[in-house]
Amino acid sequence: MSLTADQTSAGQPEYGDAQYPFHITKEEERQLRLRGAEAAPSLVIGQATSFDEYARQLMIPPAVMDLARKAEDLRLSAWEIEAMRKHLAPATAPGEKVGLLRQILVEKYNHDKTHPPYIRVACTGRGDYDHLAAEHGHLHPDDHPKGDIGSPVVLEIWPAQHYSPIHSHGHTTGIVFCLAGQLDVMVYEHLDWDARKLGLLTLTPGQCAWLSRDNYAVHRVYCPMDGGGGSTGPGYMNASADFGASFHVYLNPEQTGVEDEDEDEDEDEDEDGDSYSRDSFNYIDEESKEQRPFATESDLSWAILRRVLANTPLT
Repeated sequence: MSLTADQTSAGQPEYGDAQYPFHITKEEERQLRLRGAEAAPSLVIGQATSFDEYARQLMIPPAVMDLARKAEDLRLSAWEIEAMRKHLAPATAPGEKVGLLRQILVEKYNHDKTHPPYIRVACTGRGDYDHLAAEHGHLHPDDHPKGDIGSPVVLEIWPAQHYSPIHSHGHTTGIVFCLAGQLDVMVYEHLDWDARKLGLLTLTPGQCAWLSRDNYAVHRVYCPMDGGGGSTGPGYMNASADFGASFHVYLNPEQTGVEDEDEDEDEDEDEDGDSYSRDSFNYIDEESKEQRPFATESDLSWAILRRVLANTPLT
């Protein structure tokens, strides 16, 4: 498949010196990082290095800490990371074949240019673009297992300078565990374009952010690594193979043992529009600034991606 995916500029930043994706100035960024470092409960789960940091992590719900403990030894191997880089790299000349991950990015970019695309990989089930692995020669057509749509456990691949819209995880409980590269996470008070920002944090491999119905359920994720030039924003596609990767777990209320007794488990959303299920979340559209729902089907399955990576020449 020939796809020349040139990096495109997002144009001029908004709000004076404030820039995408967070629309904050350098001074506001400094203040938000300080606020994030002092947040209680702690925004980040990791090895505490001070008494007050230990106390802030002690306030994190036990269900979250259990998820984090189970994930703490997860890592992507060096060859998996290098193979992902090869599949994310853009074409350097017209007609040059690109990898599976870049193909998916281009497909998603052509479908929605309101924010730079990222890739959601289901660790169970199948993905919307699994068929590309066979159609474009990355896998033999017979090596294409099927499964159920949707996954409580996902790998998310964030090309450099790409980001998510502001979105809510509703009443779910979950973790965002960094596996590779670097990721910035901005946490918001509620789901609204002008919502108060609670704090900004940076995750590196081995560090874990988290969320629950009552804490940090609304956020935006961004990979601040080198995208190959230009300014990020709607309509942007990077021109580098750099990326961040994160492992996500989302549990529905009935799976944590801490749901409210008066909660109607048959409802998909509450009166404020917050989802009770990981099957659908709400986000803020980057252009209209309005709240919209999205179904959480994945782009690719781990079963397919793992086979593609294993078949990728690294030299």
